[in-house]
Amino acid sequence: MAEGTSGRRRFSDKWGKHELDVLAVLSSAFPQWLTSRQIAQRVKAYADSYGELADQAAKAAFAKQFQRDRAKLAAMGIAIESRQPEYSSKSEGQDFASYRLQLGDEPRIRLMFEAEDMPVLAAANYLARSMSISSEPDQAQVAARASRTTPRVPQTPIPGLGLDSIAPGLGTQHIPDTLVKVIDSRRFAATIDVDGEHLNVAYTDSDDLAMFVLEHPGATIVSPQEAVDAYHRRLHAASQFTLADESASPVSASVVSPAISRDISEPGDPESIKAQNKKNGSAFQTGSEVDRRLRLMLFLSAHLGEEFSMGELAERFIGKPKNDDELKKFVNIIHKDINTLTTVSDDGEMAGSQFFDIDWPLLDAEGIVSATNSLGLERLAGISPQYLSMLTASVSYLAHSPLLPDKQRAQAEDLYERLRQHVSPGQTPWLSLTGYELEPRSFSVVKRAINTDSLLDMEYTDGTGRTRRKLVAPSKIFIDEGVYYAAVYTDVGSAAPKDKKAYVSKDKANGKPRTWQVLRLARIEKAELVKPTKKIDVPNMPVSELRKWSFDNGTEAVFITDQRELPFIKTLSGATVEQCGAGEKVHLTVSSDSWFVAFCIAHARHITAVAPETLRTMIIARAERELSISENK
Repeated sequence: MAEGTSGRRRFSDKWGKHELDVLAVLSSAFPQWLTSRQIAQRVKAYADSYGELADQAAKAAFAKQFQRDRAKLAAMGIAIESRQPEYSSKSEGQDFASYRLQLGDEPRIRLMFEAEDMPVLAAANYLARSMSISSEPDQAQVAARASRTTPRVPQTPIPGLGLDSIAPGLGTQHIPDTLVKVIDSRRFAATIDVDGEHLNVAYTDSDDLAMFVLEHPGATIVSPQEAVDAYHRRLHAASQFTLADESASPVSASVVSPAISRDISEPGDPESIKAQNKKNGSAFQTGSEVDRRLRLMLFLSAHLGEEFSMGELAERFIGKPKNDDELKKFVNIIHKDINTLTTVSDDGEMAGSQFFDIDWPLLDAEGIVSATNSLGLERLAGISPQYLSMLTASVSYLAHSPLLPDKQRAQAEDLYERLRQHVSPGQTPWLSLTGYELEPRSFSVVKRAINTDSLLDMEYTDGTGRTRRKLVAPSKIFIDEGVYYAAVYTDVGSAAPKDKKAYVSKDKANGKPRTWQVLRLARIEKAELVKPTKKIDVPNMPVSELRKWSFDNGTEAVFITDQRELPFIKTLSGATVEQCGAGEKVHLTVSSDSWFVAFCIAHARHITAVAPETLRTMIIARAERELSISENK
């Protein structure tokens, strides 16, 4: 038994593979339950440290270490379920918990993925797992409600490792930083009922979720209850709005909203500008030795008898080598992993991590790995039907959003068509990210034109519904009232190729050429990049000025806040802000009354008064209507 200098028990793990030993022991015993004492005796590292669990100190030290290892396996997608036998006065010395590997009764789905699927699959897996984690119930509350004799799984497994077992290149894929930021900034998930269909929505905060619900008439929040309560608090607050003073102070500051512009050296997606600035790593792309060995173990268990070269396994589980020396290094690592997975403990009384047999002559002679005689862990390999539904929804979402490059979006569409064949109709829990519902398909091509200083040959629908065609130089993309707009410079005749000159705008305003046009991105039906014959000097026009031209018929609105420097005010294009008591008075021109109603209700916890009276009346009526609908359900 190992002792530390303070007398505390020190855990002994000579080979650094005790999680694998735990897995091997429980897998060998399945479907039997093993007590804490039996596990401590059979896992060598535990036995070295805690012996026979003969005293309370040993039991406490073992319990702490075992729960850490159990949580580690759960984080990799492998659950260990537990049960607690009833206490009896005759059961002195009895262990009060027993454990069993949760292999599950449901069939796993195994699919073949192509190499070109991997980047999209990794991104969809990141999104699906993020949604799964954010919607998990509080485990402490679940445990508190459970009976002492009820089998339970305190560490709910994070799904996805089964996918790793049939698509092992997943862990080596790069997930775009902008995508990671967008997903990670939406830390919560709620289920929304929209016209009888359930939608899983990832959102940043309760204001964000309220805005989403209000912009989808007829939508209601199903769960969690905390989100329902937060929404109702906003409705109650909005129903108490007073009338704001509409007078404006001469000393007011304008809000400069973020925009994608030719003037930005490294343009960003408008949503990523609002997202966290700190660089988040790919939290689920684990890379420790134990994680890699678990994935390798499941992969070989799922493909018993099949042959894989060492180089192929090295690339799948570690990454593409840069040169021959690195390839040799990666192959040696995989060889060591296989040795670890087939090592039997030197004490015959205790189980080791021998998950399968390897054809050693084939490996030594040709560098080919072929495994047989699995411990039954192939039942963990593949995708559960529930997780496949979430993964399918994630792939579909990425195919129709601008979060991925165009090429990957096309690949996502192709992958979705294949995945949906394995999902029963009505079982896919469709999902969405707040803020990414209204981005039209033309977003990426307009953004690319801005980034590359290209002209854009576009077909669009004008205000009368007619289809028109123009050659323009896109200058900015900005978001206003939840809608994406493009500001395009039309005076491009000097740089237009000969075959495109007919599409240069000749519109005039007040007898002078009209050099700017602002239109919704959703109106652009078709667009393609055109290389200019010479560089165009596009003037830098502030968004606030561009906005005025589009909002000639807008409503002048005002609202007053209870605090200063609130972040949601920074998203209001062209607004002017002045101090007002402890808060601020915000003046803005509103194009869509319904948008302003939704905005004020969503942020009602910090808004005290609005104007004009017509809009205040609309806000109170909408809030009271939403409350009455909720009460009747």
